[in-house]
Amino acid sequence: MDLHKAVSLQPNILLGIVNDQLRHDCGDLHSLACVMEVDENTIEDKLARIGYHYESEINQFSPDL
Repeated sequence: MDLHKAVSLQPNILLGIVNDQLRHDCGDLHSLACVMEVDENTIEDKLARIGYHYESEINQFSPDL
């Protein structure tokens, strides 16, 4: 999949792709954003719409409590 276009996908689909990339290929959100060629805030804002936030300690997006 072309990660450059992934940010345009529906947030639920993006969530799965982003967490998979964070788990296997990218050490942090900054690295992922560079690979996707988008600003970190773009990813965070889109996933915040469905109630998820980035947790750097576990390097993944988790649901808001």
